[in-house]
Amino acid sequence: MEHVALGRTGLQVSRLCLGTMTFGFQCDEPTSVAILDRAAEGGITFIDTADVYPLGGGLETAGRTEEILGRWLAGRRHDFIVATKCFGAMSRRRWDRGNSRKHILDAVEGSLRRLGTDYIDLYQLHGPDPETPIDETLGALDDLVRSGKVRYVGCSNFLAYQLARALGRSDARGLVRMDSAQPRYNLLFRQIERELLPLCQEEGVGVIPYNPLAGGMLSGKHRGGEPPAGRFTLGNAADIYQGRYWHDAVFETVARLEPLAGEAGLSMVAMSLAWVLGHPAVTSPIIGASRPDQLDQSLAALDHPLDPELKRRLDELTLPYRMGDAAR
Repeated sequence: MEHVALGRTGLQVSRLCLGTMTFGFQCDEPTSVAILDRAAEGGITFIDTADVYPLGGGLETAGRTEEILGRWLAGRRHDFIVATKCFGAMSRRRWDRGNSRKHILDAVEGSLRRLGTDYIDLYQLHGPDPETPIDETLGALDDLVRSGKVRYVGCSNFLAYQLARALGRSDARGLVRMDSAQPRYNLLFRQIERELLPLCQEEGVGVIPYNPLAGGMLSGKHRGGEPPAGRFTLGNAADIYQGRYWHDAVFETVARLEPLAGEAGLSMVAMSLAWVLGHPAVTSPIIGASRPDQLDQSLAALDHPLDPELKRRLDELTLPYRMGDAAR
């Protein structure tokens, strides 16, 4: 497994990152452990989670994923780079969410406890918070890094201007900077190529894209006219995923992508993930699985970089998803 620097930092992370957002809801603990074991066997040393996970369970299950991961990490914490996130609601109390100083300091303690560790390698804001001044947020993150509880900080779901503003305020005030961004990115969602990815390249911000397979849509296993399945039925997250990808235009695009994978002798998974890996701004795509064997096709993408002509054809076919939401 190749390891690369996270942005301009000296932190080395595996070229693929294991996402855990289904652990404890879609995947029970024995299945989650089997997936973690398979990822480790494949050389993945970078693991991403969040305090609100598992996806789909709501407040009743928030924190369960970190607990499962923490039990698995016992005795081997230093063999892995662990990333987690805060922002989402952890209770019905109004202050148990967002990017306020209070919530960040409370949230990191909860994550440390559930993960069974005394430090977090990469601590990320799960989303922007318009109700909290960015200076307050950055000040809290700076304190966490200075205390040693957090090594690096990043953000997820930030627009380019929000990340640029955060970087500017960090520079102006001498505070810890965002060293990573975690955006949604795949053949069916390419808007970030226009502003966010160039910004990350210019500023040396590592990119850890999620949804590289569009929630499984780019595996080719879903068909239009059939009832939703898999991640598209995950509790309170089902509407999010169906809203993103469960559209006639998307099914039509996937049907046009499948022959290209066949011609190249690749699975849809390997081709779609290799396309994401091929962008020079991308550090480590986040891959997921509901069974251990599903990781094999993702790992195979590392051994099959895209032929330039195939990449050109994929770029051309999915160009509408770069310009806007072609599914709507």
